Amino acid sequence: MDRKSSTELAQLIQRFFEEYLPNLRGMSSHTIGSYRDAVVLFLRFLARHVRRRIETLQITDLTAARVEDFLMSLERERGNGITTRNTRLAALHTFARFLAVQRPQQLAQWQVILNVPFKRGARDAPIEHFDSSELDAFFRSIDRQSACGVRDYALFALMFNSGARVQEILNLHTQDLRLESPYQVRLHGKGNKVRLCPLWPATVKCLRAHLEQQTRIHADSDDTRLFRNRNGEPLTRFGVRYLLRKYVAAGAAKAATLRSKRLHPHSMRHTTALSLLKSGVDFATISQWLGHSALNVTMRYARSDIDLKRTALSQVFPDAIAPPKAGRLRIDGAELISWLRRL
Repeated sequence: MDRKSSTELAQLIQRFFEEYLPNLRGMSSHTIGSYRDAVVLFLRFLARHVRRRIETLQITDLTAARVEDFLMSLERERGNGITTRNTRLAALHTFARFLAVQRPQQLAQWQVILNVPFKRGARDAPIEHFDSSELDAFFRSIDRQSACGVRDYALFALMFNSGARVQEILNLHTQDLRLESPYQVRLHGKGNKVRLCPLWPATVKCLRAHLEQQTRIHADSDDTRLFRNRNGEPLTRFGVRYLLRKYVAAGAAKAATLRSKRLHPHSMRHTTALSLLKSGVDFATISQWLGHSALNVTMRYARSDIDLKRTALSQVFPDAIAPPKAGRLRIDGAELISWLRRL
């Protein structure tokens, strides 16, 4: 970007991403990518709102009222949940704090933006995930005879195996894989933390097929990124979302329950966590597997799965869900109380 010909807002945005976030704040590439997405969405909304092109937007166009309208549009137009809404707002708050230092003469304007509150109720939303039949239908809908199908199957198999965040998967290079025993993948998570995740033999087989095919198709490329699109460029999160929706729609023909769910790429991570939990893996191991910052983040999965609740209920109160006894009910005091307790 040519700073001489760019607007003041464009120069500040460039400084925000090139200097402030990586150098002064020391934020990871994952966080910077999330902030970038929030700013891009906000700029697009702002351009539509003021009916000007993005490159002509001015710093005075940033107001608290427009931030609030933007947040409402995320929920109404894009169908985002409260968690996503609050994540976008957190990025704009950080940008407003940066502007307060860079342009203190407009401090009042930035303070009003910082006073836009986060929305409560994010924890009430259920965790959307695939159940076993839905996951089977999803993978069976991928055509593994095609070049794209081989890549896509390996992509989602690795996502389910590792429970990694989408960006962690997309940032992988071929050297991050160990496809000889012991099979494992090296993931770079939030806060630049590195963790190792074991791989199933079935996942390794898919990855080997994908790498052999990718070597043939992109033989002239110097990029060792594990997953790339048809043009040889790194696959994006938006591309993964498109692919997931495509295969969910196709899988709905075999598992009708997929039609009523709002699944997204992060749902695969939720599916991994719940699958591990149902298999009897302890919370501490799951927390390390997923790269959670604290154990209480992992504990939310215990509150979300209905099968786990049914199992707990049957173990603690077996009579509560037992089938009624055959025969005629004798209405005396002791039998009546026993009958009522079984309702």
